[in-house]
Amino acid sequence: MKKNDQETSLLNTDIATNKDFEIDKIKTTNVNILLNRVRLDQKRTLKKRIVFSIILAGLVSSLAIYFIVYF
Repeated sequence: MKKNDQETSLLNTDIATNKDFEIDKIKTTNVNILLNRVRLDQKRTLKKRIVFSIILAGLVSSLAIYFIVYF
């Protein structure tokens, strides 16, 4: 009886450790996905700021040219 119990306990620990490895792998990929998402969000906000600043500079310069030429 003891021999059978020991074998089943060894098998159960192997299965438990395999599950732990799978859970760890899933967590690391989730962290990598989140980091990539943050990087992409930073790139998007940078592009939005650049476009906004270009439009604002163009608007200010066009208004300045308009007032210089017509007044």
